Amino acid sequence: MAKDTLTPVAWIEAGLSELANHGPQALKAEPLARSLKTTKGSFYWHFKDVPAFHAAVLNHWQAAAFSQVVNLLEDEGPVADRLRRFGEEIQADPTDNALRAWAHSSEEVRNVIAQVDNERLKYLTALFSSIGVTDPDYAKAVYGSIIGMAQMGEMNGKVQKAYSSLVDLVLALR
Repeated sequence: MAKDTLTPVAWIEAGLSELANHGPQALKAEPLARSLKTTKGSFYWHFKDVPAFHAAVLNHWQAAAFSQVVNLLEDEGPVADRLRRFGEEIQADPTDNALRAWAHSSEEVRNVIAQVDNERLKYLTALFSSIGVTDPDYAKAVYGSIIGMAQMGEMNGKVQKAYSSLVDLVLALR
């Protein structure tokens, strides 16, 4: 990527990619500049310092996660399909798991994740309520399974298959 085409969003997206692949230690000016084949000066042109960049990365991810919930709310498909899509979209985001790992050492990250989790749980709770499953613990269990399976490192469709089985079970129990 040419230096003159870099935007703050390009840096943020590179940061999210590096976070997913190498963890939060990769969210520094020098490693990011190397990955983008540019200079640290370009980084500091857009961001006051590394903490400001971290805040921008978190804000970007949070806005995307909130947008995802809004898009799901606007979907009027069958509940089973919406539940599956919810899980698929979270599982498709490699930064979700990386952010949760980072949250062990950052209160700022923990707070952002808590806000996103709260919005996602509201969506799931409302979705389950729409089909008569009113115990919010079902939504927590379903959401926890998505997060937990990602933490287990399951790949190649195994997570989605297990998640779909859980959705089927919850729907059968209602």
